Amino acid sequence: MTYIHFIVNPISGNGKHNISASFIQNYFPKDQFKIEIDNTTHKKHAIALTKAAVANKPDYIVACGGDGTINEVASCLIGTTIKLGIIPVGSGNGLASNLNIPRNFERAIEIIRKGTVSSIDVGKINDHYFFSNTGIGIDALIIKKYEHSGKRTLVAYVKAALSSSLEFKTRKTILSLDDKKIEANPFLLFISNSNEMGYNMSLTPKASLNDGWLDLIVVPQLSFIEKMLLGYHVLRNTVENFKKAKHTLIQELTIEVPAAIYLDAQIDGESYNFETNVIKVSIIKSGLMVITE
Repeated sequence: MTYIHFIVNPISGNGKHNISASFIQNYFPKDQFKIEIDNTTHKKHAIALTKAAVANKPDYIVACGGDGTINEVASCLIGTTIKLGIIPVGSGNGLASNLNIPRNFERAIEIIRKGTVSSIDVGKINDHYFFSNTGIGIDALIIKKYEHSGKRTLVAYVKAALSSSLEFKTRKTILSLDDKKIEANPFLLFISNSNEMGYNMSLTPKASLNDGWLDLIVVPQLSFIEKMLLGYHVLRNTVENFKKAKHTLIQELTIEVPAAIYLDAQIDGESYNFETNVIKVSIIKSGLMVITE
């Protein structure tokens, strides 16, 4: 018998989904599956629920939510033998899209029922994990404004991006990688493990979840016209054609912003604040087992 624990974020996707205990149990016959279900009630609640579920040693823990919920659940599975399942019900759903997990609930559930497993790499930024991407440039400010808007829509994201492009100030940043130090003033400093950010947008369309590398994109300070051109390329998924975007494959990176006391970051589309001016990024190869098609 397969033991599956579901962690459901009831407000993901503006709370319009119909994923409930009765809905889930309809798809998992009691003679084949042991099912347990928890609902989150606030941000970070999925972490506590997942840790409690891990103690009971289920075969799978399934995150029903957006990239933020998935991050909270998946972060608790690093170093365990428990597999992550995903039912994407968020607004962006970048990781699920990269894994070809459909937004159709019945089809996503069928993938979980079949139980085909593959491994993916995991990114680490200081003491936090990321599965899609992270960044400390303009994207961190965009996500901060996006969260403050209280709306999880593409329109709200675009508004946050336009506002941030006018407000964001670059700072001297020292990047240490491959035994060398690079001084930069990045407008965008983005590190990706996957080929999609969400909303079908990508800065790293050639990135792979299981190639053993993270994709680093650094874009320097830009003029207003250049910012608009970068935005065009982001919407077209052609940032690789933007001449000022420098792309590097990395496994380890240290970022220092000497003038800063703390640093804002976005991790899988959620806003974080680090009480330090030094950030260390690394990769855990094949660090997570995921149920995929």
